[in-house]
Amino acid sequence: MSQLIKIFEENPNQDAIDKVVKVLQKGGLIIYPTDTVYGLGCDITNVKALEKIARIKGVKLEKANFSFVCNDLSHLSDYVRQIDTATYKILKRALPGAYTFVLPGNNNLPKVFKKKRTVGIRVPDNSIARAIVAELGNPIVSTSIHDEDEVLEYTTDPELIFEKWQSKVDLVVDGGYGDNFASTVIDLTGDEPEILREGKGSLDIL
Repeated sequence: MSQLIKIFEENPNQDAIDKVVKVLQKGGLIIYPTDTVYGLGCDITNVKALEKIARIKGVKLEKANFSFVCNDLSHLSDYVRQIDTATYKILKRALPGAYTFVLPGNNNLPKVFKKKRTVGIRVPDNSIARAIVAELGNPIVSTSIHDEDEVLEYTTDPELIFEKWQSKVDLVVDGGYGDNFASTVIDLTGDEPEILREGKGSLDIL
């Protein structure tokens, strides 16, 4: 039975955060707020949960471009090869913020992502998302529930999101209305930053 839990961004309730984390630790799927659109996520260490998300999105897990949502930059070295100072400065300027940065992956990536050479890192400017990840102790693998082709109300209203998704996920966090703009995606694996998608995040950070 799926649950809808209300959490306020100004002061996320610790008991509610603990409930969300328990669902993730048991291999459950959650929908949660970010600083852009609502995200569909699971614990990065749970392969069965990762496979469920891939099925929902209709992609092969090893080919999926999911983001790793972190609560700060301290998890970078867990999954990302060493980066230069200029790259790190861009990350420090931009995060937390509405960006996904594509970075070179290292050998610690979960087994299912071993063939991927890059990883998309997110540190959203949303205290609920970051509190969940901090309590969990490792990143959430995430993908947006955004409908790329249309601006639809169900992508922003948590109660409508719950109606639509309750049969597919274990918990929806109601963190208030979401945004309709996805994150700005910037590839930092080459000599120069490459903008892959212009979204909510300003390009002034480059």
